[in-house]
Amino acid sequence: MKRKKEENIDGELKAVRNELKALFKDISAEIHIWLFADPQKKAPYAILARQIMGLMKDAVPGFLFEEYDLKHPLAREYQVGQSPTMLIDPDRFRIKWLGAPVQEESRSFVRTLLMIGGIESELTNQSRKIAGTIDGKRRLKLFTSPTCPYCPQQVTNAVKAVIARPDLISLEVIDIQAFPDLAEKYEAFSVPRTFVDETLIAKGAQSEELFFMSLKTMEEQRFFIPDNDAPEVAADLLIVGAGPAGLSAGIYAARSGLNTVIVERGMLGGQVALTPVVENYPGLTQIGGKQLVDIMVSHALEYVSIFQGEEVLEISPAEDTIAVKTSRRRFTTRAVLLATGAQHRRLNVAGEDRLSGSGVSYCSTCDGPLFKGKKVVMVGGGDSAVTEALHLKNIGVDVTLVHRRETLRAQEHLVKNLRANNIPVVFNTEIKGIEGGKRVEKVLLYNNHTGKTETLKTDGVFVAIGYDPAVALAKNTGIELTGDGYIKHDSNHRTNIRGIYSAGDVEGGYKQIVIAAGQGSAAALTVFEDMVNPYWHKSADKTEGYL
Repeated sequence: MKRKKEENIDGELKAVRNELKALFKDISAEIHIWLFADPQKKAPYAILARQIMGLMKDAVPGFLFEEYDLKHPLAREYQVGQSPTMLIDPDRFRIKWLGAPVQEESRSFVRTLLMIGGIESELTNQSRKIAGTIDGKRRLKLFTSPTCPYCPQQVTNAVKAVIARPDLISLEVIDIQAFPDLAEKYEAFSVPRTFVDETLIAKGAQSEELFFMSLKTMEEQRFFIPDNDAPEVAADLLIVGAGPAGLSAGIYAARSGLNTVIVERGMLGGQVALTPVVENYPGLTQIGGKQLVDIMVSHALEYVSIFQGEEVLEISPAEDTIAVKTSRRRFTTRAVLLATGAQHRRLNVAGEDRLSGSGVSYCSTCDGPLFKGKKVVMVGGGDSAVTEALHLKNIGVDVTLVHRRETLRAQEHLVKNLRANNIPVVFNTEIKGIEGGKRVEKVLLYNNHTGKTETLKTDGVFVAIGYDPAVALAKNTGIELTGDGYIKHDSNHRTNIRGIYSAGDVEGGYKQIVIAAGQGSAAALTVFEDMVNPYWHKSADKTEGYL
């Protein structure tokens, strides 16, 4: 029985050797492995690693294997302190493998050696472009497990990164079963987990392009937008702006059967991406603004193409098609939706940018509940400032209104309501600075009548001094604006130019994520209905648009 068992093992080993020989028969480079092991530390893993290296040496031509203990000078030189640790081709790359590659990790290990040997290490064109823009050192730590079927994909990504940029990127692959202490230190209890130094950049396996984007940005990326070199693109609907309105419009338009593209010159998600916490989006009790944007963009990418980093320079309406020129290409489209948004006007004082999201806010509806029972100042004197001050007071915030003029510009009924709620107003006063450590602690108040400056302790600063709608493109196209400078539109989001629509903050009104998303959806449905049944073909008395 014992002899038969040994014969079975010999047969299995022979089959493994033959398989390895077939896999590595075309390698173009020698593979060097240094194994560092201490007989007294994790002996089973060290023994297993030694056996695997022996098997590889027997089966793979050009496989060079050397073993050292942890006291060897090379261990100090290469900063090896764990047993067992393998250095893979240390003369060319900085790859450490902590543990013994078995089960799923054996797949990762073999694939790694194949890539080191010159087989299957090519990047996609998109990944290569991203890799070329990484400009700082990246010390990767990738936690894996022998039982994880998703880990080989992430290990492959990481090894490709090292091969692509050996000058900047190093890698440690760490088996959490062999080194539970390291897993606990990094809280890597679910694998794969990818870190750069102490920063978590990925949870789970990623596509190659997503991995490289995460590696470049030093934060986890949930979607990848491939670069498009086409000089001209045709569409049914072109949406300008990838905020909540534009993204929602893209989803609804595409689901209606329209070939839809979105062009965004700046950050996807607009102001939402810069909002630390969103607490009033239906269905999501609390979510980071960037996370909400990622969810929206990922959803939109299921249906539309997004052209990011591209500015629309010119829109030329014609009878049946609209020509759109951007900073990179030309589009021809049947309709255009402007969802270009609006920016909060800023105070432009010291401390405002640094403490934005840490006590400085531009939306009482969004952030007001965080200040219940605390002191804040509201800056402004118009309808928005007074309305937001009343809202803060109503939810239990101790608010003081600060206005640079002698009288408020808000409507009289709002001013009366302000007095009735005993909200103090500091007139002829400007904010000259916002101070604090990690959060707002005080503001510098300058009285523009007396010239005196004083300090006021506060927990927050809310700014409501107006918006600057992004309407330059609309104006250049000949679209009518309202007296407040927003895009003029009818109840169906049609502008005065046939085939051009608007949605979101650029239309004015309440500046809320859910409202912008709703307007974008409604506008997209209008575009679809107008293409199916053009309103300009109806009799004049039934026309709802401007034309």
